[in-house]
Amino acid sequence: MQIYLPIAEVSVNAFLLLGLGGIIGILSGMFGVGGGFLMTPLLFFIGIPPAVAVATGAVQIVASSFSGVLAHLRRKTVDLKMGTVLLVGGLIGAAVGIVLFNYLKFLGQVDLLVNLCYVVFLGIIGGLMFIESWRAIRRSKVPGSRPPRRKHGLVHALPLKMKFRVSGLYISVIPPLIIGLTVGILAAIMGVGGGFVMLPAMIYLLGMPTKVVIGTSLFQIIFVTAFTTMLHATTNFTVDIVLAVLLSIGGVIGAQVGTRIGVKMKAENLRILLAMMVLAVCGKLAFDLLVMPSELYSLGTGGDH
Repeated sequence: MQIYLPIAEVSVNAFLLLGLGGIIGILSGMFGVGGGFLMTPLLFFIGIPPAVAVATGAVQIVASSFSGVLAHLRRKTVDLKMGTVLLVGGLIGAAVGIVLFNYLKFLGQVDLLVNLCYVVFLGIIGGLMFIESWRAIRRSKVPGSRPPRRKHGLVHALPLKMKFRVSGLYISVIPPLIIGLTVGILAAIMGVGGGFVMLPAMIYLLGMPTKVVIGTSLFQIIFVTAFTTMLHATTNFTVDIVLAVLLSIGGVIGAQVGTRIGVKMKAENLRILLAMMVLAVCGKLAFDLLVMPSELYSLGTGGDH
């Protein structure tokens, strides 16, 4: 069933969009990521203009993350205090990111920037997560082995310390603020929730337990992506409501399924699956950047006439 998207100005199969939303919702519930790192490139692939994909993808992330966080709140695996600190940084970062996005859109460089950001961030983070998760799985197969103790590094030496009871931490608020700021900028430029950056940072930099990280990440993602969507809608007018509704319906249903699956899996297995998915998307985008420049070439030749 084809449906016309008024802002994107293309016709797309409605069931395809519901299915995409559902898949991203499952990932959201399982891993605590908004799923934008996968959704935005998928929207590119089915012909949605990049500016519309970035802005509208954020709406779907809000819906699936909200559905997922409700499930985690019932299990008491959300650190609301840590989530609020991350959120403050995230809102500031989103505002900065929108200014940068609008400037690059004016210069005509948004598409290239979005793709390059994906390749760089997904490649680095996916690689690091895969290596660490693989080591954790190997350790778990050795009888009597214990995970290495976390060292008290720079994070624990910084001032402005605060107790985070749910996470069992007593650390400075500066690192969570910086993580939130980074994620906010990425949310605005790349149309992502930023969970693929936030999860590794919360686990490896802040030392939060994995079971708390997922729900807390979703809590922060809801508000940052909602704020980002509002800014895109009022400054760029690139939010397609029809597209957003179809993606959101699929996302809300998928998130509930994903949360149930995630609870039954081991933390290290969840992390390695997420790492493999991140690397797969990175590889596809890098391949497209290097091997498929035909559109740029045709635009260049068109300018000579």
